[in-house]
Amino acid sequence: MTRLGDLERAVMDVLWDVVPGTSDGVTVREVADALDGRELAYTTVMTVLDRLAGKGMVQREREGRAWRYRPAASREAHIAQLMLDALDLGGSRDAALVRFARSVTGTEAEVLRAALGSEAGLTGPGTTGDDAGGTDALTDRLDGPAGRRPAGEAAER
Repeated sequence: MTRLGDLERAVMDVLWDVVPGTSDGVTVREVADALDGRELAYTTVMTVLDRLAGKGMVQREREGRAWRYRPAASREAHIAQLMLDALDLGGSRDAALVRFARSVTGTEAEVLRAALGSEAGLTGPGTTGDDAGGTDALTDRLDGPAGRRPAGEAAER
């Protein structure tokens, strides 16, 4: 997935914030108006939206003489893809994941535990399993060596 430039990101933020999933999208003029504080020409916004369409970031549909634009994917899906792309940059995916897991806050670790638990079909906190996908194994991976957590984080077992 292509990383976004500053202006592309600002335009995508407008689309993600303004266009609900069921919307028909917004016009170039509506995007330009929503970019408060930026002195951008209509044609500049139109060019950015055209490029984003070419990159597959936005979908567009003709409405009369104008186009209506909407995000091709959610902000969360975009961020998740960026994270996956970063893992593919080289080196060890496992080492990068372990380093990431050790850097998250306690709350973020709980979110990861819940997501991984639901993927594995586990029922929630306190669920144990003998397989490597069990909650205890996941807790060990998130806690790091000897149950060590970042400073100020208490283990909840």
